[in-house]
Amino acid sequence: MQISNYGSFPSIIPVIIEDEVFMYPFMIAPIFISDEANIKAANKALEQNDLVFVSCAKNSQEQKRSKDSFYDVGVIGSIMRKVALPDGRTKLLFQGITKGRIISIENDNPLQALVDVITYKDYDADKINAIMEVLREKVTNLANISQFFPPDLLKTIDDNDDPNRIIDLISSILRLKKDQSYKLFASNDTEERLLFLIDLVIEEIQTQKLQKEIKNKVHNKMEQINKEYFLKEQLKQIQKELGIDKQRDEEIDQYYQKLEKLRPFLDKDTHKEIKKQIDRLSKMHQDSADANIVQNYIEWVLEIPFGKFAKKKLSIKNVQKQLDRDHYSLQKPKERIVEYFAVRELLNQRDKANTEGKGTILCFFGPPGVGKTSLANSIARAINRPLVRIALGGLEDVNELRGHRRTYIGAMPGRIVQGLIEAKEMNPVMVLDEIDKVGRSMRGDPTSVLLEILDPEQNVAFRDYYTNFNLDLSQIIFIATANDISNIPAPLRDRMEFISVSSYTPQEKEEIAKKYLIPQELKKHALKESEISITPLALKMIIEKYTREAGVRNLRRSIASIMRKCAKTILESKEKIRKILITPKDLPLYLDKIVFEIDAALKENKVGVVNGLAWTSVGGDVLKIEAIKIKGKGILTLTGSLGDVMKESAHIAFSVIKVLIDSEILKISPKKSKKSKKDQEIQAYNLYDIHLHVPEGATPKDGPSAGIAMASVIASILCDVKTKSDVAMTGELTLTGSVLPIGGLKEKLIAAHKAGMKKVLIPEKNYQRDLGDIPEEVKKEVQIIPVKKIEDVLTQILI
Repeated sequence: MQISNYGSFPSIIPVIIEDEVFMYPFMIAPIFISDEANIKAANKALEQNDLVFVSCAKNSQEQKRSKDSFYDVGVIGSIMRKVALPDGRTKLLFQGITKGRIISIENDNPLQALVDVITYKDYDADKINAIMEVLREKVTNLANISQFFPPDLLKTIDDNDDPNRIIDLISSILRLKKDQSYKLFASNDTEERLLFLIDLVIEEIQTQKLQKEIKNKVHNKMEQINKEYFLKEQLKQIQKELGIDKQRDEEIDQYYQKLEKLRPFLDKDTHKEIKKQIDRLSKMHQDSADANIVQNYIEWVLEIPFGKFAKKKLSIKNVQKQLDRDHYSLQKPKERIVEYFAVRELLNQRDKANTEGKGTILCFFGPPGVGKTSLANSIARAINRPLVRIALGGLEDVNELRGHRRTYIGAMPGRIVQGLIEAKEMNPVMVLDEIDKVGRSMRGDPTSVLLEILDPEQNVAFRDYYTNFNLDLSQIIFIATANDISNIPAPLRDRMEFISVSSYTPQEKEEIAKKYLIPQELKKHALKESEISITPLALKMIIEKYTREAGVRNLRRSIASIMRKCAKTILESKEKIRKILITPKDLPLYLDKIVFEIDAALKENKVGVVNGLAWTSVGGDVLKIEAIKIKGKGILTLTGSLGDVMKESAHIAFSVIKVLIDSEILKISPKKSKKSKKDQEIQAYNLYDIHLHVPEGATPKDGPSAGIAMASVIASILCDVKTKSDVAMTGELTLTGSVLPIGGLKEKLIAAHKAGMKKVLIPEKNYQRDLGDIPEEVKKEVQIIPVKKIEDVLTQILI
């Protein structure tokens, strides 16, 4: 198609702006337009002679078309077909005819310009042919290394004699920037165009070579990585097929090495069992079900610290210092602990073969919060040994201590073996906490295992079900703790020596608070001694009114509560606070409410009220035993959630008082009656029903120590005689009127002291054997009177 067929040039024709690339005269290509200006220009061209001028935009992002927004050169061609697309665009099939240049813009709507045809200058054919040979050579080189050149392009270049046509062909293939394309497109000097194109081809050759080199390096690296990966995977599969695993072999070698290091410290059977399992693992396929179980077993047993012992020598001086540093009072427990280690130290000095000896198992028992577990902590610090705590509260499964057999899923060693692994030594201090709370169930009785563990004659060869070999536990210092030793089975009690850690007196609690609790809580709450002070009267009130306990646990909580509120006050205060002083008046602001620990002694004497003393899990307590008489037939009614023992004590007491009345040892006040005095005395206890009650009926009560108190209150109500309100008593009664000894005397006397009692009646045998355990401040302020018979009791209590 010739441009001459469309008339003479320059000529005014519509202009379409292509956003991306330059079009060339030899192209038949689709053009997609969507903006209104291009669509109007295309419509205008179709209305006239189908000619249109297609130029390239300098910036494809620019929406508004102006003279400077597109190049002044382009292609003059015709629109062969126009199709409207569903997405709103218009597709033009465009055929290029010749290059053109815009002389001037003639119209903006639609865009039309005065366009002239670009003609090339004359050139020297020989020179141009020589340059063309260079271009062909370079293009051939580029085609060999680039994938962008179509295979038939070289043949087209060779067959064509028009250098400008060849330049346009090559330019359309090269990925040129718009400025480079414009320079080639706009120039009409053939030689200049050829030389510029050769430079561009050379530049593209260098770029392609560099890209190819980089690709080759990356490809080679990837090939090497893939090759190594596949080879390694193949090697693994081959090793698996042959049963050979290098990593696994290394692990097994390490197991053998560890076993060899432990060999001097293992007996023959232990070494044989561990080696047997390692040999078994080495022959097993690592993916088998049993391999993981066997490997876990080996790792567990090789962690047991065979042959590792604490090196520090025992010294009773260190033990004594540490106990005195950590605990106030508790003289008897501390003395017994020092004696225990004195025996061990003497054994070390005189019996070199037996480095530790087989000592007694100590068991600290007493109310919560009195320092049983902390005594064990002090012992561990004093002798520089690791402390292992095993909580036995609620333990029902015997396998928790003995270990699970390896046939079970999730089997593991018992807590004793785990404690040794945790301690990393074979002679730690092991605390068996809450030994009185071990339970029984269908899974066994853990106390039967404790019998073996705590027996010095048996624990030299303790067998854990999981390890399946004997372990020597005789080097471990076992210390048990309990609240109530009556809950411990008799065979297990026989294995231990019990050390009572009893209640603290109010004076002892004050000293503990001053020396230990307050300094410790100040440190915990980031407070200084200069910032807060609790007065002695306030501290005494906290002990007496705000805590109900034998130990100091709630006292510590109360002090911590005060510290927290003080810390908050310091942070919220805008002004600097010099010192916060806590007085008795301030306590309601810092603590919730008063808890009356023990009812104080009544100020007036009454008929039918007697102060009994009881032992509880939180220390001693004063029980007001009350009785009334109602006309009836001599029936005894008991209330107050009494246990069987206390009910029997009440009936015994009633019978004893009846005997005393019948024998006229107890005399009933004469009443106005037609009957003789003798008839009244004989029938008195048959004329009235007696209702005996122990207050706080929701609290269960039981124990063999309320006999004399019940007898006293029955005697008081039948004889209409008042009892002394400042006298308390404890003791069991027999049918013959004898007073039997009781337990928990220290706690009971401390409770009487707290309640302000002046006298306490106790069994004579307790007076003879237990008075040395009573704190001096209690003995100074309370008159302790021994009683042997019920007559002695009635003489002291009745007015």
